[in-house]
Amino acid sequence: MTRKLFGTDGVRGKANAFPVTVDNALILGRTVVRCFQQSSPIREGKHRIVVGKDTRLSSYMLEAAMAAGICSAGADAILLGPLPTPGISFITRSMRADAGVVISASHNPYFDNGIKFFTKDGMKLTDGAELEIEAAFHKDTVDDLPTGKGTGKIYRVNDAQGRYVEFLKSSFPRDLALDGMQISLDCANGAAYLVAPTIFSELGAALKVYAKTPNGENINDACGALHPENVAGKVVNDGADIGISLDGDGDRVILVDEKGEIVDGDRIIGAAALYLKEQGKLVNDRVVTTIMTNVGLELYLKDKGIAMSRTGVGDRYVSEEMQRTGAIVGGENSGHIIFSEFNPTGDGILTALQILAIMQRSGRKLSELVAGIPLFPQVMKKLTVAQKIPLKDLPKTTKAIADGEKAIGRGRVVVRYSGTEPVLRVMAEGEDEAKCAAVVAAIMDTAKKELGA
Repeated sequence: MTRKLFGTDGVRGKANAFPVTVDNALILGRTVVRCFQQSSPIREGKHRIVVGKDTRLSSYMLEAAMAAGICSAGADAILLGPLPTPGISFITRSMRADAGVVISASHNPYFDNGIKFFTKDGMKLTDGAELEIEAAFHKDTVDDLPTGKGTGKIYRVNDAQGRYVEFLKSSFPRDLALDGMQISLDCANGAAYLVAPTIFSELGAALKVYAKTPNGENINDACGALHPENVAGKVVNDGADIGISLDGDGDRVILVDEKGEIVDGDRIIGAAALYLKEQGKLVNDRVVTTIMTNVGLELYLKDKGIAMSRTGVGDRYVSEEMQRTGAIVGGENSGHIIFSEFNPTGDGILTALQILAIMQRSGRKLSELVAGIPLFPQVMKKLTVAQKIPLKDLPKTTKAIADGEKAIGRGRVVVRYSGTEPVLRVMAEGEDEAKCAAVVAAIMDTAKKELGA
Protein backbone atom coordinates (compact mmCIF):
# COMPACT_ATOMS: atom_id res chain seq x y z
CA MET A 1 0.00 0.00 0.00
CA THR A 2 1.29 3.50 -0.85
CA ARG A 3 1.68 5.69 2.22
CA LYS A 4 -0.34 8.90 1.89
CA LEU A 5 -0.53 9.91 5.55
CA PHE A 6 2.62 8.81 7.35
CA GLY A 7 6.09 10.16 6.71
CA THR A 8 9.37 9.77 8.59
CA ASP A 9 7.83 10.84 11.90
CA GLY A 10 4.08 10.40 11.86
CA VAL A 11 1.59 12.46 9.87
CA ARG A 12 2.96 15.92 9.14
CA GLY A 13 2.27 18.92 6.93
CA LYS A 14 0.72 22.36 6.86
CA ALA A 15 -1.97 22.61 9.52
CA ASN A 16 -5.54 22.69 8.18
CA ALA A 17 -4.42 21.27 4.83
CA PHE A 18 -4.15 17.62 3.82
CA PRO A 19 -3.09 15.49 5.56
CA VAL A 20 -3.14 17.52 8.80
CA THR A 21 -6.83 18.44 8.88
CA VAL A 22 -9.40 18.38 11.65
CA ASP A 23 -11.40 15.76 9.74
CA ASN A 24 -8.34 13.50 9.46
CA ALA A 25 -7.50 14.00 13.13
CA LEU A 26 -10.99 12.89 14.12
CA ILE A 27 -10.80 9.78 11.94
CA LEU A 28 -7.30 9.00 13.19
CA GLY A 29 -8.66 9.25 16.73
CA ARG A 30 -11.21 6.57 15.96
CA THR A 31 -8.67 4.52 14.05
CA VAL A 32 -6.05 4.48 16.80
CA VAL A 33 -8.65 3.15 19.26
CA ARG A 34 -9.73 0.39 16.89
CA CYS A 35 -6.15 -0.65 16.15
CA PHE A 36 -4.72 -0.50 19.65
CA GLN A 37 -7.63 -2.03 21.52
CA GLN A 38 -7.03 -5.21 19.55
CA SER A 39 -3.51 -5.55 20.99
CA SER A 40 -4.21 -4.31 24.52
CA PRO A 41 -5.55 -6.43 27.36
CA ILE A 42 -9.15 -5.76 28.23
CA ARG A 43 -9.32 -3.75 31.45
CA GLU A 44 -12.23 -2.84 33.62
CA GLY A 45 -13.79 0.18 32.03
CA LYS A 46 -12.82 1.77 28.75
CA HIS A 47 -9.55 1.85 26.87
CA ARG A 48 -7.49 4.99 27.48
CA ILE A 49 -5.55 7.04 24.95
CA VAL A 50 -3.16 9.75 26.18
CA VAL A 51 -3.01 12.96 24.10
CA GLY A 52 -0.33 15.65 24.42
CA LYS A 53 0.66 18.61 22.27
CA ASP A 54 3.17 21.38 21.72
CA THR A 55 2.53 25.13 21.84
CA ARG A 56 1.67 25.92 18.23
CA LEU A 57 -1.66 27.58 17.49
CA SER A 58 -3.18 24.70 15.53
CA SER A 59 -2.43 22.12 18.23
CA TYR A 60 -5.57 23.15 20.09
CA MET A 61 -8.02 22.44 17.27
CA LEU A 62 -6.28 19.17 16.41
CA GLU A 63 -6.32 18.10 20.06
CA ALA A 64 -10.08 18.68 20.20
CA ALA A 65 -10.68 16.72 16.99
CA MET A 66 -8.43 13.85 18.10
CA ALA A 67 -10.17 13.64 21.48
CA ALA A 68 -13.58 13.63 19.81
CA GLY A 69 -12.55 10.77 17.53
CA ILE A 70 -11.18 8.74 20.44
CA CYS A 71 -14.38 9.19 22.43
CA SER A 72 -16.61 8.38 19.46
CA ALA A 73 -14.84 5.02 19.16
CA GLY A 74 -15.62 4.23 22.78
CA ALA A 75 -12.33 5.04 24.52
CA ASP A 76 -11.42 7.75 27.02
CA ALA A 77 -9.12 10.59 25.94
CA ILE A 78 -6.61 11.67 28.59
CA LEU A 79 -5.43 15.21 27.77
CA LEU A 80 -2.01 16.24 29.06
CA GLY A 81 -1.80 19.75 27.61
CA PRO A 82 1.52 21.15 26.35
CA LEU A 83 4.26 18.63 27.14
CA PRO A 84 7.48 17.52 25.40
CA THR A 85 7.09 14.50 23.14
CA PRO A 86 9.25 12.25 25.39
CA GLY A 87 7.08 13.29 28.33
CA ILE A 88 4.04 11.95 26.51
CA SER A 89 5.92 8.69 25.96
CA PHE A 90 6.68 8.52 29.68
CA ILE A 91 3.12 9.23 30.81
CA THR A 92 1.69 6.73 28.32
CA ARG A 93 3.78 4.06 30.05
CA SER A 94 3.21 5.42 33.54
CA MET A 95 -0.58 5.51 33.19
CA ARG A 96 -0.71 2.08 31.53
CA ALA A 97 -2.59 3.71 28.67
CA ASP A 98 -3.31 1.76 25.51
CA ALA A 99 -1.53 4.30 23.32
CA GLY A 100 -0.19 7.84 23.26
CA VAL A 101 -0.81 10.61 20.72
CA VAL A 102 1.51 13.56 20.12
CA ILE A 103 0.21 16.63 18.29
CA SER A 104 3.35 18.39 17.12
CA ALA A 105 5.47 19.17 14.08
CA SER A 106 8.63 19.05 16.18
CA HIS A 107 11.22 21.44 14.71
CA ASN A 108 9.00 22.70 11.87
CA PRO A 109 7.59 26.27 11.79
CA TYR A 110 4.35 27.06 13.60
CA PHE A 111 2.09 26.82 10.54
CA ASP A 112 2.94 23.13 10.21
CA ASN A 113 1.67 20.46 12.56
CA GLY A 114 1.60 16.70 12.88
CA ILE A 115 0.23 13.64 14.63
CA LYS A 116 2.36 10.74 15.82
CA PHE A 117 1.67 7.78 18.04
CA PHE A 118 3.27 5.81 20.85
CA THR A 119 2.53 2.23 21.79
CA LYS A 120 1.60 1.40 25.39
CA ASP A 121 5.34 0.88 25.98
CA GLY A 122 6.12 4.44 24.92
CA MET A 123 7.69 3.34 21.63
CA LYS A 124 7.13 5.01 18.28
CA LEU A 125 5.30 2.86 15.76
CA THR A 126 7.01 0.50 13.38
CA ASP A 127 6.46 0.91 9.64
CA GLY A 128 4.14 -2.09 9.76
CA ALA A 129 1.98 -0.57 12.50
CA GLU A 130 1.72 2.72 10.61
CA LEU A 131 0.63 0.87 7.48
CA GLU A 132 -2.00 -0.95 9.53
CA ILE A 133 -3.35 2.34 10.89
CA GLU A 134 -3.33 3.92 7.44
CA ALA A 135 -5.23 0.98 5.98
CA ALA A 136 -7.79 1.16 8.80
CA PHE A 137 -8.05 4.94 8.34
CA HIS A 138 -9.19 4.48 4.73
CA LYS A 139 -11.81 1.93 5.85
CA ASP A 140 -13.28 4.19 8.53
CA THR A 141 -17.01 3.92 8.99
CA VAL A 142 -19.57 5.30 11.42
CA ASP A 143 -21.81 2.26 11.08
CA ASP A 144 -20.54 0.42 14.16
CA LEU A 145 -19.84 3.25 16.59
CA PRO A 146 -20.92 2.79 20.22
CA THR A 147 -23.85 4.76 21.56
CA GLY A 148 -25.15 5.65 25.00
CA LYS A 149 -22.79 4.59 27.77
CA GLY A 150 -20.45 3.12 25.16
CA THR A 151 -18.98 6.47 24.18
CA GLY A 152 -15.84 7.72 25.87
CA LYS A 153 -15.09 10.70 28.09
CA ILE A 154 -12.40 13.36 28.06
CA TYR A 155 -10.23 13.75 31.15
CA ARG A 156 -7.41 16.18 31.88
CA VAL A 157 -4.24 15.35 33.79
CA ASN A 158 -3.52 18.62 35.55
CA ASP A 159 -0.14 17.55 36.94
CA ALA A 160 1.34 16.03 33.76
CA GLN A 161 4.22 18.50 33.72
CA GLY A 162 4.98 17.83 37.38
CA ARG A 163 5.05 14.07 36.78
CA TYR A 164 7.50 14.48 33.91
CA VAL A 165 9.68 16.84 35.95
CA GLU A 166 10.02 14.26 38.71
CA PHE A 167 10.73 11.48 36.21
CA LEU A 168 13.56 13.44 34.61
CA LYS A 169 15.03 14.50 37.95
CA SER A 170 15.12 10.83 38.96
CA SER A 171 17.36 10.14 35.94
CA PHE A 172 20.03 12.41 37.43
CA PRO A 173 22.25 10.71 40.05
CA ARG A 174 20.97 11.40 43.55
CA ASP A 175 24.47 12.04 44.90
CA LEU A 176 24.98 14.89 42.42
CA ALA A 177 23.54 18.39 42.14
CA LEU A 178 23.95 21.29 39.74
CA ASP A 179 24.83 23.77 42.47
CA GLY A 180 27.33 26.32 41.21
CA MET A 181 26.61 25.64 37.53
CA GLN A 182 25.43 28.41 35.23
CA ILE A 183 23.25 27.29 32.30
CA SER A 184 22.06 29.27 29.28
CA LEU A 185 18.81 27.59 28.20
CA ASP A 186 16.81 28.07 24.98
CA CYS A 187 13.33 26.54 25.17
CA ALA A 188 12.37 27.28 21.52
CA ASN A 189 9.07 28.81 22.69
CA GLY A 190 7.92 25.21 22.66
CA ALA A 191 6.58 22.39 24.77
CA ALA A 192 9.49 22.44 27.24
CA TYR A 193 9.13 26.11 28.16
CA LEU A 194 7.91 25.30 31.69
CA VAL A 195 9.38 21.90 32.51
CA ALA A 196 12.97 22.52 31.39
CA PRO A 197 13.65 25.60 33.58
CA THR A 198 11.94 23.87 36.50
CA ILE A 199 14.11 20.75 36.24
CA PHE A 200 17.47 22.50 35.96
CA SER A 201 16.69 25.05 38.66
CA GLU A 202 15.35 22.44 41.10
CA LEU A 203 18.60 20.52 40.66
CA GLY A 204 20.47 23.64 41.74
CA ALA A 205 21.62 25.35 38.53
CA ALA A 206 21.59 29.09 37.99
CA LEU A 207 19.72 29.83 34.76
CA LYS A 208 19.42 32.38 32.02
CA VAL A 209 16.38 31.28 30.03
CA TYR A 210 15.61 32.33 26.46
CA ALA A 211 12.66 31.72 24.06
CA LYS A 212 10.39 30.89 26.99
CA THR A 213 7.19 32.79 26.09
CA PRO A 214 5.21 30.83 23.47
CA ASN A 215 2.36 32.67 21.76
CA GLY A 216 1.28 29.95 19.31
CA GLU A 217 3.25 31.44 16.42
CA ASN A 218 6.85 31.78 17.66
CA ILE A 219 7.71 28.11 18.24
CA ASN A 220 11.11 27.35 16.62
CA ASP A 221 11.14 30.88 15.20
CA ALA A 222 14.85 31.78 14.98
CA CYS A 223 15.44 29.94 18.24
CA GLY A 224 15.97 26.47 19.69
CA ALA A 225 17.91 23.48 18.41
CA LEU A 226 17.75 24.63 14.78
CA HIS A 227 19.41 27.89 15.77
CA PRO A 228 21.95 26.99 18.47
CA GLU A 229 23.97 30.05 17.47
CA ASN A 230 21.50 32.02 19.61
CA VAL A 231 22.67 30.37 22.81
CA ALA A 232 26.23 30.19 21.54
CA GLY A 233 26.15 33.98 21.49
CA LYS A 234 24.85 34.11 25.06
CA VAL A 235 27.04 31.55 26.83
CA VAL A 236 30.20 33.64 27.14
CA ASN A 237 28.31 36.77 28.20
CA ASP A 238 26.29 34.76 30.72
CA GLY A 239 29.45 33.17 32.11
CA ALA A 240 27.73 29.83 31.54
CA ASP A 241 29.23 26.38 31.91
CA ILE A 242 26.97 25.05 29.18
CA GLY A 243 24.33 26.18 26.70
CA ILE A 244 21.27 24.01 26.03
CA SER A 245 19.05 24.46 22.96
CA LEU A 246 15.87 22.38 22.80
CA ASP A 247 13.51 22.12 19.84
CA GLY A 248 9.79 22.82 19.77
CA ASP A 249 8.65 19.46 21.10
CA GLY A 250 11.64 18.86 23.36
CA ASP A 251 12.94 15.66 21.79
CA ARG A 252 16.08 17.29 20.35
CA VAL A 253 18.98 19.09 22.01
CA ILE A 254 22.06 20.84 20.72
CA LEU A 255 24.64 21.86 23.33
CA VAL A 256 27.15 24.71 23.50
CA ASP A 257 30.37 24.47 25.48
CA GLU A 258 31.68 27.11 27.87
CA LYS A 259 33.68 28.72 25.05
CA GLY A 260 30.58 29.26 22.93
CA GLU A 261 31.32 26.36 20.54
CA ILE A 262 28.34 24.36 19.26
CA VAL A 263 28.27 20.63 20.11
CA ASP A 264 25.95 18.67 17.82
CA GLY A 265 24.31 15.28 18.32
CA ASP A 266 27.25 13.33 16.91
CA ARG A 267 29.67 14.69 19.47
CA ILE A 268 27.11 14.33 22.26
CA ILE A 269 26.81 10.63 21.39
CA GLY A 270 30.59 10.36 21.18
CA ALA A 271 31.16 11.98 24.58
CA ALA A 272 28.57 9.78 26.27
CA ALA A 273 29.83 6.59 24.63
CA LEU A 274 33.47 7.27 25.50
CA TYR A 275 32.66 7.99 29.15
CA LEU A 276 30.44 4.92 29.52
CA LYS A 277 33.14 2.81 27.85
CA GLU A 278 35.70 4.12 30.36
CA GLN A 279 33.35 3.13 33.19
CA GLY A 280 32.69 -0.32 31.73
CA LYS A 281 29.00 0.52 31.31
CA LEU A 282 28.63 0.73 27.53
CA VAL A 283 26.62 -2.40 26.82
CA ASN A 284 28.09 -4.43 23.94
CA ASP A 285 30.53 -1.55 23.28
CA ARG A 286 28.13 -0.27 20.62
CA VAL A 287 26.21 2.86 19.69
CA VAL A 288 23.44 3.27 17.12
CA THR A 289 23.27 6.23 14.74
CA THR A 290 21.79 7.03 11.33
CA ILE A 291 23.14 7.38 7.82
CA MET A 292 23.60 11.10 8.52
CA THR A 293 26.12 10.61 11.34
CA ASN A 294 29.58 11.94 10.58
CA VAL A 295 32.03 9.31 9.39
CA GLY A 296 34.76 10.99 11.44
CA LEU A 297 32.93 9.95 14.62
CA GLU A 298 32.57 6.39 13.33
CA LEU A 299 36.30 6.04 12.63
CA TYR A 300 37.25 7.61 15.96
CA LEU A 301 34.96 5.36 18.00
CA LYS A 302 36.21 2.33 16.10
CA ASP A 303 39.76 3.18 17.24
CA LYS A 304 38.43 3.26 20.82
CA GLY A 305 36.84 -0.18 20.52
CA ILE A 306 33.30 1.07 20.04
CA ALA A 307 31.24 -0.25 17.13
CA MET A 308 28.59 1.80 15.33
CA SER A 309 25.37 0.56 13.75
CA ARG A 310 23.65 2.87 11.27
CA THR A 311 19.93 3.08 10.48
CA GLY A 312 17.68 5.17 8.29
CA VAL A 313 16.88 8.72 9.38
CA GLY A 314 14.49 8.89 12.32
CA ASP A 315 14.92 8.21 16.02
CA ARG A 316 12.33 5.42 15.87
CA TYR A 317 14.67 3.43 13.62
CA VAL A 318 17.50 4.13 16.03
CA SER A 319 15.35 2.92 18.91
CA GLU A 320 14.43 -0.30 17.08
CA GLU A 321 18.09 -1.04 16.33
CA MET A 322 19.05 -0.29 19.93
CA GLN A 323 16.54 -2.86 21.10
CA ARG A 324 17.88 -5.38 18.60
CA THR A 325 21.55 -4.89 19.49
CA GLY A 326 21.20 -4.10 23.19
CA ALA A 327 22.87 -0.69 22.76
CA ILE A 328 22.04 1.86 25.47
CA VAL A 329 23.11 5.04 23.62
CA GLY A 330 22.06 6.13 20.16
CA GLY A 331 20.73 9.02 18.16
CA GLU A 332 21.10 11.50 15.35
CA ASN A 333 23.39 14.41 14.64
CA SER A 334 20.29 16.63 14.70
CA GLY A 335 20.12 16.12 18.46
CA HIS A 336 17.64 13.24 18.85
CA ILE A 337 19.57 11.26 21.48
CA ILE A 338 18.25 8.13 23.21
CA PHE A 339 19.45 6.86 26.57
CA SER A 340 17.36 3.70 26.61
CA GLU A 341 17.96 3.03 30.30
CA PHE A 342 15.52 5.87 30.97
CA ASN A 343 13.35 6.52 27.91
CA PRO A 344 12.89 4.65 24.60
CA THR A 345 12.62 7.81 22.54
CA GLY A 346 14.70 10.94 21.94
CA ASP A 347 14.64 13.30 24.93
CA GLY A 348 16.45 16.64 24.86
CA ILE A 349 16.26 17.46 28.56
CA LEU A 350 17.25 13.94 29.62
CA THR A 351 20.23 14.05 27.26
CA ALA A 352 21.40 17.35 28.73
CA LEU A 353 21.07 15.89 32.22
CA GLN A 354 23.18 12.87 31.31
CA ILE A 355 25.93 15.07 29.86
CA LEU A 356 25.81 17.30 32.95
CA ALA A 357 26.17 14.19 35.14
CA ILE A 358 29.22 13.12 33.10
CA MET A 359 30.72 16.59 33.51
CA GLN A 360 30.15 16.38 37.27
CA ARG A 361 31.49 12.84 37.63
CA SER A 362 34.55 13.39 35.46
CA GLY A 363 35.34 16.92 36.58
CA ARG A 364 35.72 17.88 32.92
CA LYS A 365 34.21 20.79 31.05
CA LEU A 366 32.08 20.08 27.99
CA SER A 367 34.85 21.34 25.70
CA GLU A 368 37.19 18.78 27.28
CA LEU A 369 34.69 15.94 26.87
CA VAL A 370 34.42 16.49 23.12
CA ALA A 371 37.91 17.83 22.38
CA GLY A 372 39.25 14.58 20.93
CA ILE A 373 36.28 13.79 18.73
CA PRO A 374 37.11 14.68 15.09
CA LEU A 375 34.34 15.41 12.64
CA PHE A 376 34.96 15.51 8.91
CA PRO A 377 33.82 18.69 7.15
CA GLN A 378 30.20 18.23 6.09
CA VAL A 379 28.34 20.26 3.49
CA MET A 380 24.57 19.92 3.26
CA LYS A 381 21.98 21.73 1.15
CA LYS A 382 18.33 21.18 0.41
CA LEU A 383 16.22 21.66 -2.69
CA THR A 384 12.48 22.31 -2.55
CA VAL A 385 10.67 19.95 -4.92
CA ALA A 386 7.16 19.76 -6.35
CA GLN A 387 7.13 15.95 -6.13
CA LYS A 388 9.45 13.31 -4.73
CA ILE A 389 10.41 11.36 -7.85
CA PRO A 390 12.42 8.26 -6.85
CA LEU A 391 16.14 8.81 -7.35
CA LYS A 392 16.36 5.64 -9.45
CA ASP A 393 14.10 7.39 -11.96
CA LEU A 394 16.48 10.35 -12.23
CA PRO A 395 19.42 9.00 -14.29
CA LYS A 396 21.33 12.29 -14.54
CA THR A 397 21.09 12.90 -10.79
CA THR A 398 22.07 9.30 -10.08
CA LYS A 399 25.17 9.71 -12.26
CA ALA A 400 26.07 12.98 -10.52
CA ILE A 401 25.85 11.18 -7.17
CA ALA A 402 28.11 8.37 -8.41
CA ASP A 403 30.62 10.88 -9.75
CA GLY A 404 30.55 12.71 -6.43
CA GLU A 405 31.24 9.54 -4.49
CA LYS A 406 34.34 8.92 -6.59
CA ALA A 407 35.55 12.50 -6.20
CA ILE A 408 35.04 12.75 -2.46
CA GLY A 409 37.76 10.29 -1.49
CA ARG A 410 37.61 9.15 2.16
CA GLY A 411 34.09 10.21 2.97
CA ARG A 412 30.44 9.85 1.93
CA VAL A 413 27.68 11.31 -0.21
CA VAL A 414 24.08 10.97 1.02
CA VAL A 415 21.12 12.12 -1.06
CA ARG A 416 17.61 11.60 0.27
CA TYR A 417 14.16 13.11 0.36
CA SER A 418 12.96 14.50 3.66
CA GLY A 419 10.23 12.45 5.25
CA THR A 420 8.54 15.55 6.70
CA GLU A 421 9.07 18.29 4.10
CA PRO A 422 8.93 18.54 0.26
CA VAL A 423 12.71 18.80 -0.06
CA LEU A 424 15.64 16.82 -1.41
CA ARG A 425 18.64 16.84 0.95
CA VAL A 426 22.15 16.54 -0.46
CA MET A 427 25.05 15.92 1.91
CA ALA A 428 28.75 15.30 1.33
CA GLU A 429 31.42 14.81 3.94
CA GLY A 430 35.11 14.19 3.59
CA GLU A 431 38.50 15.47 4.59
CA ASP A 432 38.45 18.34 2.05
CA GLU A 433 35.59 20.80 2.65
CA ALA A 434 36.05 22.56 -0.71
CA LYS A 435 35.73 19.23 -2.49
CA CYS A 436 32.57 18.43 -0.51
CA ALA A 437 31.07 21.79 -1.46
CA ALA A 438 31.83 21.20 -5.13
CA VAL A 439 30.25 17.75 -5.07
CA VAL A 440 27.09 19.07 -3.40
CA ALA A 441 26.84 21.97 -5.85
CA ALA A 442 27.15 19.63 -8.84
CA ILE A 443 24.45 17.27 -7.54
CA MET A 444 22.14 20.16 -6.62
CA ASP A 445 22.53 21.71 -10.06
CA THR A 446 21.79 18.44 -11.84
CA ALA A 447 18.83 17.58 -9.60
CA LYS A 448 17.38 21.06 -9.99
CA LYS A 449 17.39 20.73 -13.77
CA GLU A 450 16.12 17.16 -13.84
CA LEU A 451 13.36 17.76 -11.30
CA GLY A 452 12.40 21.14 -12.71
CA ALA A 453 12.67 22.50 -9.16
